[in-house]
Amino acid sequence: MSEKEDLAKQKAEAAAKAKAAALAKKQAKEEEAAEKPEGEIDIAKQKAAAAAKAKAAALAKKQAKEEEAAEKPEGEMDIAKQKAAAAAKAKAAALARKQAKEEAGEKPEGEMDIAKQKAAAAAKAKAAALARKQAKEEAGEKPEGEIDAAKQKAAAKAKAAAAAKAKAAAAAKNRTAVQESEEADTPSEISPNQSKLDQIVSAIESHVGQGALLENYINRLSKDVPTLVANPDTYFSVAKFLRYDEQLDFSYLSELHGTDFESHMEIYVHLHSFKMNQSVALKVKLDRDTPVIPSLVPLWSGANWPECEAYDLLGINFYEHPDLKRILLGEDWKGYPLRKDYEPYDVEV
Repeated sequence: MSEKEDLAKQKAEAAAKAKAAALAKKQAKEEEAAEKPEGEIDIAKQKAAAAAKAKAAALAKKQAKEEEAAEKPEGEMDIAKQKAAAAAKAKAAALARKQAKEEAGEKPEGEMDIAKQKAAAAAKAKAAALARKQAKEEAGEKPEGEIDAAKQKAAAKAKAAAAAKAKAAAAAKNRTAVQESEEADTPSEISPNQSKLDQIVSAIESHVGQGALLENYINRLSKDVPTLVANPDTYFSVAKFLRYDEQLDFSYLSELHGTDFESHMEIYVHLHSFKMNQSVALKVKLDRDTPVIPSLVPLWSGANWPECEAYDLLGINFYEHPDLKRILLGEDWKGYPLRKDYEPYDVEV
């Protein structure tokens, strides 16, 4: 007997078996219906019809699978099984999603509103917490321990800066004292300009006053230039005498600049007399915190720009200057760059 005949025989036996089962089921239903009221009979009929339909579908599916298995090679059977497994998995996932949606949709409207309100409140609280965190970061707020450590570091830094400043001031004072002592020392050989210095000093003391000059000396480090250190109160009077005295006649101002010695400010003026064929240096020491001195522009117009430069870079104020202004930096510049304690307002500059 061939394989096709065996398959046909199996199908016939299955059909006979299904027919017998259907007949037995029908008889059972009729007996059950004879004992039940009409309403229950209808419900029972519906259930029986649904069960019979499901059973028939399952039997048909089974027969289709058997027929397909009988006709397909082994490789195709494996592929079919994989497809069936994938379809079953996808169906189960879809069913799970559907059930989850149905469970979510089973909540009453009031509960849904409450859940929405809770979610909105939670989102609002989260946003507020994030905003506070960002504000703290922008403001540079630190935990209490870090703040204390930062304060201690700042205090230590300030203390170190103050100590360094005091040390620098003391060193500058010592340097100034040594330099002035060296300049004031009379060498064994008399300078060729000593007689001219004596002449100038004598004339100043006679016409301006004995206290007009704090000191005078020959500056060996600057070509033996006679150097006059004026009292701040008599600075302008001494300069005026040097400018207009007929015997001296220092008509040319060749240089004017300021210097920060940390302990004080100093103005240095270099003058020249063509009549005497002699140069002289006029100095004046100023208080560093309030460096104010009369302008020499009324005596020498060439003092105009040098005084503006000293004002611009050192903050020395020359009163009665015709147009005192910053000539290198802008009027809104912070601080004076040639001061020893200058710190840039903008660190990137």
